[in-house]
Amino acid sequence: MARVNIRATVNGTERVIQCEPDAPLLDVLRTDLGLSGPRFGCGVGLCGACFVLVGGRARSSCDFPAWAAEGQDITTVEGLLYDGTMHPVQQAVVDEQAAQCGYCTAGMIMSAVALLRANPTPDQAEIRSALDGNLCRCGSQQRIVRAVLRAAAQASAARPARNGPAGNGAAEGGAAEGGAAEGGAAEGGAAGSTRAASTAGRQEGAR
Repeated sequence: MARVNIRATVNGTERVIQCEPDAPLLDVLRTDLGLSGPRFGCGVGLCGACFVLVGGRARSSCDFPAWAAEGQDITTVEGLLYDGTMHPVQQAVVDEQAAQCGYCTAGMIMSAVALLRANPTPDQAEIRSALDGNLCRCGSQQRIVRAVLRAAAQASAARPARNGPAGNGAAEGGAAEGGAAEGGAAEGGAAGSTRAASTAGRQEGAR
């Protein structure tokens, strides 16, 4: 099949990518752009390992054809890195030691980031619902839920207060891009040990 030019914004940078139009976006990201955070899991969009943000929404990239990315704003886990600082969700994953093998972590993080942008103060049920499309075979789901709750709480505490009509401080609303300035890309998370978790993204890219 003839290769075509696909124009998209990837991690904040406008890119022109030459690829086969029906190639999975996952392959384009990993092979053509060298972004190894999204992982191949099932190939049919059911496990969540390949999740990225497309237009701000978390979705699978293994079954998303490259031609459909034309004009889209795409963010991978690497794109969450901001000025060397991890995104609050990824920092919470490290703090809660929520990664085991780390293979599913990038997809989990992208789903959590999308959730907190839309709903900065989710409860456990809402978090579990948002992560329903992300499978973790290591059994760390409860830690992941705690990590998302932690990120939401820290983001809420960091938001400035504003004075209401009576002069009382009212919590500022809004997700503030997931509750804080977008921070670090853990490159899909940690690899088993606590120390591996603390260097989540950087080790993921080497796999």
